[in-house]
Amino acid sequence: MGRTTLVDPPFDAFRALADRRGRPGIRLVEALAQAASETVSGPEAWAPEIAHAFGLPAAAGLGPASFYADLASRHGRRHVRVCTATACFAARGNRHLAEIQHALGLDGGDPQPEVSVQTVRCLGYCYASPACLDGETPCVGPDVADQVAGRVRPNAPPIPTADATGDPIVLSGIVTGEAAWQTWPEAVDRGTPEQVQAAVAASGLRGRGGAGFPVAAKWAAARPSPDTVVVANGDEGDPGSYADRLLMEEDPGRVLEGLALACFACGARRGVVLVRSEYPRALARMRAAVVRAYEEGHLGARVHGSDVDLDVEVVAGAGSYVAGEETALIAGLEGGRGCARARPPYPTSSGLWDAPTVVNNVETLAAIPWIVRHGGDAYARRGTPGETGTKLVCLSERFARSGCYEVELGTPLRWIVAELGGGLRDGAALGVLQVGGPLGGFLAEQELDVPLSEAALSRYGAALGHAGLVAIDDRPRPEDVLRHVWAFAAAESCGACSPCRVGSRRGLELATASGPPGEAYARMLEVMSQASLCAFGRRVPAAVRSLARAYGDRLRGWGG
Repeated sequence: MGRTTLVDPPFDAFRALADRRGRPGIRLVEALAQAASETVSGPEAWAPEIAHAFGLPAAAGLGPASFYADLASRHGRRHVRVCTATACFAARGNRHLAEIQHALGLDGGDPQPEVSVQTVRCLGYCYASPACLDGETPCVGPDVADQVAGRVRPNAPPIPTADATGDPIVLSGIVTGEAAWQTWPEAVDRGTPEQVQAAVAASGLRGRGGAGFPVAAKWAAARPSPDTVVVANGDEGDPGSYADRLLMEEDPGRVLEGLALACFACGARRGVVLVRSEYPRALARMRAAVVRAYEEGHLGARVHGSDVDLDVEVVAGAGSYVAGEETALIAGLEGGRGCARARPPYPTSSGLWDAPTVVNNVETLAAIPWIVRHGGDAYARRGTPGETGTKLVCLSERFARSGCYEVELGTPLRWIVAELGGGLRDGAALGVLQVGGPLGGFLAEQELDVPLSEAALSRYGAALGHAGLVAIDDRPRPEDVLRHVWAFAAAESCGACSPCRVGSRRGLELATASGPPGEAYARMLEVMSQASLCAFGRRVPAAVRSLARAYGDRLRGWGG
């Protein structure tokens, strides 16, 4: 029999000091965010003072304040966040950024005490791009600059939503009006953690946040402890997907019920919901839903008369794509920079403040009440034998019928594009289709017969990810799409490891220069894919290679 070797986490001086200072964690980040929102000065002017107020050295404040986009960006009294992610790029080539800057009198781009602009990726309005947030007011559509200028009223159309399965699971509340919190009272009254675990194991449910790890296996890996914590990850913002925003805004009770069941199964008495700062309405809806859950007895001490105690809090992210990776997310909850950490140890054995920590995506949790109520076998009959169940698929603005659809895994991608999406709007021709976010991959039109599954997409160098589908028509030049991918990688790399930090910046330099990339380029891609610390750096080369393959001769040499 083999032996399991426990690996102690590496010593972290700042983490140890913060532990001795009462674990300020997210309170430190919130204080930094408040200070950042009140000045156009850089973090060096205010972050050390905030850190000192918590009994921490200046570096403990400067670290996160210089890392997270929301904190590092200079804020005028009016702060506008402009989306430049793939769907907005595909809609208008990101020309809306310059138009918004002009409308605000910031043609030079520099922030002013009265007004400032921050570019972000993404705001979750991919179905109606381009978009920006004026403070917390969304402005969405082709006239977004006019909305910011006050020439027309701000507009934020609701997410078009439909079920394509005939029996929705994740969208059961939104599409059919099925109320949340129907499963939880019975589970804590007459059920056991083992029964919940068994139902999820029988379902074959895999994480819907991109990694696709079996949920039951992750739960089982969390060693029993009174300190165990379960985190609902609403900070995984793959540009092109807005499913998490939809669920948190329109059915927050179902997300919380799934979190409660996950806590019950793992023996956790504490749950945390992390919501992207780019989703202010979702943050407000989740917080209101937590208040209602306590009022209705779903949370708190001795839930529904049982011996189960469960407390849940909702916290806001601070603007970083990589901070959705589970180890980076945990670092952020501890008040540090949202950088990925080496594994092992895995979060399930040593996560938040070294306690066993389970991180599940919002869509993953939203499926659990249905599974526990109807049985794991019923869920397993959906989808494919290897990848069971349903998936929320988000179609971008370039589609004739953009929106969020629930489909069974294994559904042909061409049927989703042609039947659900109605093809591209105005009869435009498809250039490439981005699947699963910037690091998911790209497909050419002739490759769309592939089933929607991780296994099938991997044969084309793509990945399922959040299953956002961003159509890029034949207007943008392939070279501009390539630069867009490398620009995203360079901007969002956390910098924790040199293969990703150096490789993403070098890739952008080469893509910006004229001419072929050179002989060292292929070696750089290989080093990134093999030696990067987390999936972000390892997936960038695969995404670039899939783009080069999809465009063929038009990007010859860029696949490495």
